[in-house]
Amino acid sequence: MSLFQLISRFVLILVAAVVSWPSADAAGAESVRPNVLMINMDDLNDWVGPLGGHPQIKTPHLDRLAARGTVFTNAHTQAPVCNPSRASVFTGVRPETSGVYALNPSFRRAPALRHVTSLPQLLAANGYRTYSTGKNYHGNRSVQEAELPAEFTEWGYQPTGGLRPPQKLRDGINPHPLIDWGVFPPNDEDQQDWMVADWAIKKLEENSPEPFYLAVGLFHPHVPMYASQKWFDLYPDETLIMPIVPPEDLPSAPDDNFGDIPTYAHYLHWRLPEPRLALLQRRGEWRSHVQAYLASVSFADHLVGRILDALDRTEAGRRTIIVFWSDHGYHNGEKGITGKNTLWETATRVPLIISAPGFTPGQRSNQPVELLDLYSTLAELCGLPAPAHTEGVSLVPWLKNPALPKEKPARTVAGPGNMSVRSEHWRYIRYADGSEEFYDHRADPKEWHNLAKIPAYADLIRNHAKWIPATFARPVAGSKDRLIDYQDGVPVWEGNPIKPDDPFDYDPFAQP
Repeated sequence: MSLFQLISRFVLILVAAVVSWPSADAAGAESVRPNVLMINMDDLNDWVGPLGGHPQIKTPHLDRLAARGTVFTNAHTQAPVCNPSRASVFTGVRPETSGVYALNPSFRRAPALRHVTSLPQLLAANGYRTYSTGKNYHGNRSVQEAELPAEFTEWGYQPTGGLRPPQKLRDGINPHPLIDWGVFPPNDEDQQDWMVADWAIKKLEENSPEPFYLAVGLFHPHVPMYASQKWFDLYPDETLIMPIVPPEDLPSAPDDNFGDIPTYAHYLHWRLPEPRLALLQRRGEWRSHVQAYLASVSFADHLVGRILDALDRTEAGRRTIIVFWSDHGYHNGEKGITGKNTLWETATRVPLIISAPGFTPGQRSNQPVELLDLYSTLAELCGLPAPAHTEGVSLVPWLKNPALPKEKPARTVAGPGNMSVRSEHWRYIRYADGSEEFYDHRADPKEWHNLAKIPAYADLIRNHAKWIPATFARPVAGSKDRLIDYQDGVPVWEGNPIKPDDPFDYDPFAQP
């Protein structure tokens, strides 16, 4: 390389540094560009220590991460299903803008998202090495092979389906291969999530001089909910506290819980493989299901701890932003179902913790925030302007002052026309047929009593309804799995019209 080429390259590097590095601090010392470690877990609801959703949960490593960062106790997903939620996180675009509502297709197949700069692409363009391991996008299968290299600098270990027992442990509940739970395998090291964590740890141990963005996607507690015996031992069956039954501080439900819920609410989770609560109770499997979920969460928490320990052993640990989130919540019997696909609190609320150098640790904010906001937040923390296409807001002001009032509520969409608006104390839901729900979270945190038809709440309902857009993007071509649509006044589930006399609690696998 000639002297001229060396000088030219140095000048380009210098210019890039001036453009993309954070500005000097108040003392005049140049800030070091931060690294970003982003960890997510699939199907994780508020059953974690920092949110207290279950009194017996043991998540010591999320507890210590909360102690070093800010916990957003009122954070919500953009969609209660994997693909649209993750597409929104990594592009900063809402599902109702992109038309990505279902488990398929790949977000890059949506015309509105085909050419947008994803979060890892933004960081890579500004000098970051970007890495992905585990489930970050909705599985590599959702991103065409030709597109994979363009999203991250390096793709690490990617799960291929996981080790399965010779036969299902809970056979007879549902023939779907993922609907299973129990003690398996004997050794944690055989779990694919363990291998995901191993790859992340090795990458952290490289101590690269370049700033990095490392995205780690853990599959647990997603079904099949398998964990080794020691994690089940944390939750003995004889002392297990169940949801929906006393004590009153757990998600307990009145006998007439469905009496004031619009019929359309049930269309959002119409015919899913996740079993209904009634079937689990009839088969005597509800306790084992809850136990397996708790065990799976604690196992995944242990992996978070291994990753945090590895980071703290490195020089880079002191200048690393850590973000923890889940793509959506999960029902363990609340509202009579298991799984997600609803606009109720159990499915929309997610854990969100942000720890960044220079901000006060151990903070909590109850202001309504969205996973969509992560793109703009990380851009600002890394000294970069968020691209014009992003629809979220930076949460940096709430890292500085967690009590800062936030006018903009959190919005979650489940198919075109179905939206939840969550403010600090209220939840409003409107379905595609115009039916509504409204809940007071100070008096009714379990959302038992729908206030939508009570005149005294009309003004509050209007103030929340104004955030619902007049139009929703149509589902992108190829959308089907877990898609509820409303066509010419008829609800359509995965391409099939729902008949007026179809029972809302239909369960194709509810054999006696």
